[in-house]
Amino acid sequence: MSAYSPINPADRSNERLVRMPELTKRTSLSRATIYRRMARGEFPQSVAIGANSAAWYASDVDRWLSAPMEWRQTEAA
Repeated sequence: MSAYSPINPADRSNERLVRMPELTKRTSLSRATIYRRMARGEFPQSVAIGANSAAWYASDVDRWLSAPMEWRQTEAA
């Protein structure tokens, strides 16, 4: 099992979410770069929080920040 495997969504109901403005500040990446890396599996996937709103789990962002070159999104089993 990878150190970066996603956490079961059912276990994340109380986890803090990070919106795009905070995400770009914390990562120093542009919005376009974040979405490009998400598409390649090199950045945590966002979660829909509304019809036109997305956010990222803070723990996923923290793990990516600790080792950005090693991040690979794994498929949920």
